[in-house]
Amino acid sequence: MKKAEKTKQFIIEKSAPVFNVKGIAATAMSDVMEATKLAKGSLYVHFENKEELSACVVDYCLKTLADKAALSTNIQQTARAKLFAFIDFFSNPLDSPIFGGCPMINFGMEADDTNPVIRKKVNRMIESVQENITAMIEEGKSAGEFETEWDSEEFAVKTFAMLEGGIMISKVSGNKDKMKVIARILKNEIEAQVL
Repeated sequence: MKKAEKTKQFIIEKSAPVFNVKGIAATAMSDVMEATKLAKGSLYVHFENKEELSACVVDYCLKTLADKAALSTNIQQTARAKLFAFIDFFSNPLDSPIFGGCPMINFGMEADDTNPVIRKKVNRMIESVQENITAMIEEGKSAGEFETEWDSEEFAVKTFAMLEGGIMISKVSGNKDKMKVIARILKNEIEAQVL
């Protein structure tokens, strides 16, 4: 990686937690300057404006989340274990795998009516997560692990919605009691499909 590319990546990585906590609209370039310890001129050498930087930050946060989730599931040997690991990955929102919480919620809620570029990025991630859950179930069906009649796409939508809702409830309430309930419900439904 060239020096300019390294500096650009450094700016993205250092400013990502700021954007994820404060939001795109509330994050000023002065916040980025403070996080990176770089002068404003240095930032604008690498990014035309805050919108360009925020788009890169969203990509970085979403990719980081996806990579960490994949790492937790891919080490598992069975589809059931992969699904359980996926649920467990999201089950402690008060100790989020990404500083500041789930970027799908944080950026998605902010951008749904105000920023179509970010909204599309988050929507692609939502679809990708649901496709991954569906694939895990289909893998389990093919391996003779799950009932073949199980509607994998429906369960993927339900799992995503329940986990993201649980994250929001946990963050607002300051405790993860409801997320424990959600995780138990989802795991029980998975167990009911095991052959």
